[in-house]
Amino acid sequence: MNIKTVQKICYGMYVISSKKGGQLNGQIANTLFQITSDPPTVAVSINKQNLTHEYIQESKVFTDSILSKEAPMTLIGHFGFKSGRELDKFKDRTYKIGITGAPIVLENTIGYLECEVLSSTDVGTHTIFIGKIVDCEILSDAEPMTYAYYHQVKGGKSPKTAPTYIKEEKPQGTVVSSKYKCNVCGYVYSPEEGDPASGIKPGTPFEDLPDDWVCPVCGAPKSEFAKEE
Repeated sequence: MNIKTVQKICYGMYVISSKKGGQLNGQIANTLFQITSDPPTVAVSINKQNLTHEYIQESKVFTDSILSKEAPMTLIGHFGFKSGRELDKFKDRTYKIGITGAPIVLENTIGYLECEVLSSTDVGTHTIFIGKIVDCEILSDAEPMTYAYYHQVKGGKSPKTAPTYIKEEKPQGTVVSSKYKCNVCGYVYSPEEGDPASGIKPGTPFEDLPDDWVCPVCGAPKSEFAKEE
């Protein structure tokens, strides 16, 4: 059985956000889809370990900010590979508070949905929340980012708490000693490619990276990288 077949299912890329009292939090999710048209409802799967799960259970509301293809990896890394228990994810971000009181991300967002939870289903590691859409709006005519585009073009990874996480098995006999992998998000630094967006030219060994260089996806420091054996 080739479990990677499930990655062929069409998914989008979203920031699912909620609130708890006066606190806000959000996370990246790809398992959101429409259930009915009248009333309009959607379902989203959220890992029980995630802070957003706690917030949705408490407030019974969530928002879905639909990301465009142009959304940078830093935005995805911020909401997808960092914990709201350690930082305020909405500090210095562009967002607005919707009619539900939950935040809506406006950076690289082509549209959004606001939902009130109608029901939830326990599915082991995750909870599926069924939400009635109480407000929605189109913000841009840009193309949405698909999960396949995120992986194949952006080179993105899935956190271990994602419903679609698959452990990557390295072929036996493969040795890539010059590459370093981020222990937080799975990003692999390749000297051949460098990190042009951060001013690192192709051909720069990992050892020669500046001490203040950080993972371009999740912002982890060099100390969080390990050589691929």
